[in-house]
Amino acid sequence: MVSEGAEGRSTRTLRAGLALKTLTADLDPRERLRRVLENVLVFTRASLAAVYTPDEDGEHLRLTESVGVPRALYGLRDAYSVAGGTPAAQVCRSRQPLWLTPADLGRWADPRRLPTGGFSLAVLPLRDGGCLTVIGDDPDGFDTEERDCLRMLADAVLGPAQAPAGTRALPGGSFHLALDSGRVDVDDEVLELFGIDPAAFDGRVETLLSRTVPEDLPSLMSVVEPDPTSIGDRELEFRILQPSGEPRWLRLRGRILPAGAGLPARLVGAVADASKLRPAVSDVTRVQRLAAALATAGTVRDVSQAVVAALRKPLRADRIALAELEADRLVVTVLDPPDPESWPELWRTEWRTEWPDAPVRAMPTLAAALRNGRAAIWPAGTDLEPALADVGPGGLAVLPLPAGGRMAGACLVGWDSPHDFGPEERALLTAVAGLAGQALVRARAFDAEHELIGMLQRALLPRRLPPLPGAVAVARYLPTTAGLELGGDWYDVIPLPENHVALVIGDVQGHNAGAATLMGQMRTALRAYAAEGHPPDVVVSHANRLLVDMESDLFATCCYVDMDMEEGTAWCVRAGHLPPVLRHPDGTTEIAESEGGPPLGVLTQADFPMSPLRLQPGAVLALTTDGLVESVDLDQEEGLALLAGELSASDPGHLGLVADALLAGANRSDDVALLLVRYDGMARRPLRESWTVWRVPEAARHARRFTRRTMRAWGVAEQLDTILLVVSELVTNALVHTDGQVRLDLTLVNHRLRVAVADSSPRTPVKPTSIGWEATGGRGILLVEAMSIGWGSLPVSGGKQVWADLLLPEPPTRAPEEPSAGAPEEPSAGAPA
Repeated sequence: MVSEGAEGRSTRTLRAGLALKTLTADLDPRERLRRVLENVLVFTRASLAAVYTPDEDGEHLRLTESVGVPRALYGLRDAYSVAGGTPAAQVCRSRQPLWLTPADLGRWADPRRLPTGGFSLAVLPLRDGGCLTVIGDDPDGFDTEERDCLRMLADAVLGPAQAPAGTRALPGGSFHLALDSGRVDVDDEVLELFGIDPAAFDGRVETLLSRTVPEDLPSLMSVVEPDPTSIGDRELEFRILQPSGEPRWLRLRGRILPAGAGLPARLVGAVADASKLRPAVSDVTRVQRLAAALATAGTVRDVSQAVVAALRKPLRADRIALAELEADRLVVTVLDPPDPESWPELWRTEWRTEWPDAPVRAMPTLAAALRNGRAAIWPAGTDLEPALADVGPGGLAVLPLPAGGRMAGACLVGWDSPHDFGPEERALLTAVAGLAGQALVRARAFDAEHELIGMLQRALLPRRLPPLPGAVAVARYLPTTAGLELGGDWYDVIPLPENHVALVIGDVQGHNAGAATLMGQMRTALRAYAAEGHPPDVVVSHANRLLVDMESDLFATCCYVDMDMEEGTAWCVRAGHLPPVLRHPDGTTEIAESEGGPPLGVLTQADFPMSPLRLQPGAVLALTTDGLVESVDLDQEEGLALLAGELSASDPGHLGLVADALLAGANRSDDVALLLVRYDGMARRPLRESWTVWRVPEAARHARRFTRRTMRAWGVAEQLDTILLVVSELVTNALVHTDGQVRLDLTLVNHRLRVAVADSSPRTPVKPTSIGWEATGGRGILLVEAMSIGWGSLPVSGGKQVWADLLLPEPPTRAPEEPSAGAPEEPSAGAPA
């Protein structure tokens, strides 16, 4: 077994010196500078290295080159004043290096402006002026060996040569562009690359740009016409069309020089054939690419896949596994290749899935490597436990992934055929382990916070959708992955009386706790107003008034659809929200464009017009939020058209699969809510009759007569006395205890009869706890409860509805008669005509 640990660290400076000797003198100065900075990442625990050099007037230190993670992560600027109090300025004045820990950095800058987690900073002077700035994630700073290595690498830094200002004697392939006039000086090699005769060139940059492939022109224009205040380096590969019509790849490297000494701001640099500038990718370049990939990796899975991409192909490995260390268990996050047949039988039988976990003690060799914290390599033929031996019979590398003084996980790299481990591979493995460990800890924290955010978000949404009469509904919600803030998207499905269903989808402005709180309040309010029996426009109007009265700084959009499952009709109300998309049974789709009102919470007095929708059995109604159909690259109209096209091509028989397919390409920079409803039509439509009860002395008798005739028309002969008793008690209770209009509704579905009496009082009848023999009233509700299988009260607009369900012995045997069942059998004084 060969270990990479303290022994490797003792030779760090020696190996760095050998790497510097490979930098030949014929290298382009800028390429040489990048190679030196890449060595900083390889031979130290640095995640970012940058070089600052004085500008022409010597008043500022300007960024010349940087490698590693983005500078914005640590707040590095493009320029610093030489006279300022920054570490870079002090090093340039004192010519002495600075080694700063997080505590030291707090004395140099406001700690609130520094990234969380802590990092160390090294600033070293350069021979020709300027400084080398190195950032590491270890809060303990750089050790003695690393400091020696950094001093040696700083001595090797030479700033890239710059062309003398205002000269026309330019080196081969170079150019000089005046940013104010667009005049460009180029040599014959550049013109040859563009296919332009030097004698015919007019000196205008537009002439060169005219040869560019149109798709690459915007990115090239951003380089040759930058913000005049910007500085620094520019690098770009683009295509031009040769006279033959074939495209050619060119690479542009340049530097923007600020205006001064009577000269305008200018871009100087070189253009070359990109096919001749693609050297073999070195291990240093791979480490740099991995560092950049890990800087943008948000989740543990992203980190794992970036490590696999950095190792498997360069090392020609047969399999790679990356696992997190949680307590005493390893939880594997990525297996590559993913098919179980590529892994040992023990992994498949004991760990069972593609995402196995196992206690560390099950593999002593791996446990020892994690305790030592050093990369370990076992060549072919090494005697290892079966769980590890079959991972790499030709050679196995185990990389503990350190982070902040502990082990974040481990990476296993295995080969099937005997593999020779060279020093370059060992350096690559060691560098990858250090970068991956830090990234894994950050990603784990992000995953945990994102999961918490998603859990809180889903707690404000329906846990499950209710079963619907004659329809199927599915909903999906995807929280944004762009940050760790709560969103305001919501959906709801609200069953209403008489086989009506309210479908709601909405979006509250913003992504924060306030938006999520307001979302929960608006969802509750809409559900309450709908349950009161208001029509759709009144429900949305009440919600708007509520949001205005709350005096919130946020507004909300909403789409509310009231579906009548019996008739196959719907009324849609929009408050600043997207229109529904309707898929007809024949597969055609339409965007239900309709007049809508303003967003909720904007205007106190606002109209919310209702628009009709006609549904046929098999139709699918799609309601969504803008996260699904809108992004920086896609406007809303195009997104709705794409959604309609995908819905048209889908199979409505599997509504859950349709929802998943629609979300497959969702824009994860915003929350997405999706609600799909397939209208199938009711297999058996209810039988309904209503009667307005007049307040006359014989009102209860008229109600019984109406009920008797209705039951005869429906073919109900059993339990007629029970039905009439319930009707009499409910009607009498409404007439005695309320004022205003009273309405009797009878509904028969299969063999279940509902008797409902609506009145104008919101007070719910209360069942008495006890009744004495001498009491003259109070037995009505007790009789209703005894005769029915259930009773209750529902709020309706302006009052309530008291209902009771009765179970009939068998379904009705004949259809209702055409004549109205509402006419009384025989005339009587005071009865309605």
